[in-house]
Amino acid sequence: MNILITGGSGFIGSHLTKRLLTEGHRVTVIDNFITSSKANLKDVVNSPNFKLIEQDVTTVDIRNLDLGTDNLECVYHLASPASPNHHSPISYHALPMQTMMVNTTGTLNMLNLTKQHGAKFLFASTSEVYGDPQVNPQPETYNGNVSTTGPRSVYDEAKRFGETLTAYYSRSNATDTRIVRIFNTYGPNMAKADMRMIVNFIQQALADTPITVFGDGRQTRSLCYVDDTVEGLIRLLTYPNTKGEIVNVGSNEEHTVMEYAQIVKKLTNSQSPIVQSEDLPINDPLQRRADISKAKVLLDWQPQVSLEEGLRKTIEYVRTDIYS
Repeated sequence: MNILITGGSGFIGSHLTKRLLTEGHRVTVIDNFITSSKANLKDVVNSPNFKLIEQDVTTVDIRNLDLGTDNLECVYHLASPASPNHHSPISYHALPMQTMMVNTTGTLNMLNLTKQHGAKFLFASTSEVYGDPQVNPQPETYNGNVSTTGPRSVYDEAKRFGETLTAYYSRSNATDTRIVRIFNTYGPNMAKADMRMIVNFIQQALADTPITVFGDGRQTRSLCYVDDTVEGLIRLLTYPNTKGEIVNVGSNEEHTVMEYAQIVKKLTNSQSPIVQSEDLPINDPLQRRADISKAKVLLDWQPQVSLEEGLRKTIEYVRTDIYS
């Protein structure tokens, strides 16, 4: 197949790109690298089936895109800053306008490209559309508890409007779309500058410096290893009877943030103390766990990589990167 991936050099995008190339597909990546690294694709840049377009999907001229001689068949729209960390230079707090535009104008651009080619489209949404949920776990039917004006709204609301655009094209333009709500994902290629919980914990643990936990650490998260997330994305775009569907992809194994810190400390044999660093960020969700009942039925999908196995692989990646 001839496939386009926006944000294909990012954390999840780079794993998806490599997986699809391994399966023999032709893959074009559009990325402007404001939150990602070309190094994530260093293993595939010389592949005859790979093409890189360094542009912004909000401004790219879709009429003149060189996508090869074959008709475009699939579009994975993954491009977006995703880190919630206020202190990260590549977070959606640091890049608010880019975050809003890539998920709105960029989504519209990619939907028009999809329509132009008669392709299939997948919009990568997020569990953040559920906000600080009052329902746990969160099913796709839950409309969420989201602030439209809070600090996180530049991401949450942009993703929600991206979903609105995608659903509109499905209803009114007969475009073959689907929406995936991605829950917390982890694994190799996570950017250190992203300052996400697991990467922070691992780096601190390896350095035997204090492992810092926001608040009292009782807030919960459910972590899905990146290979499992990628499998979910592929199945949602390619399986029959997925047109127009909204599907959660994530883990339903819930742990507190404090428990994750303790697990990382144990797996790294670290001497780090675990400390409570500061109050929770505004609108930070207290619970996050995917209801994956729909994915199990529609996609025959559920996570296969255990938390310990996934964390060991991620720890090895961070350790190698630090000391290489």
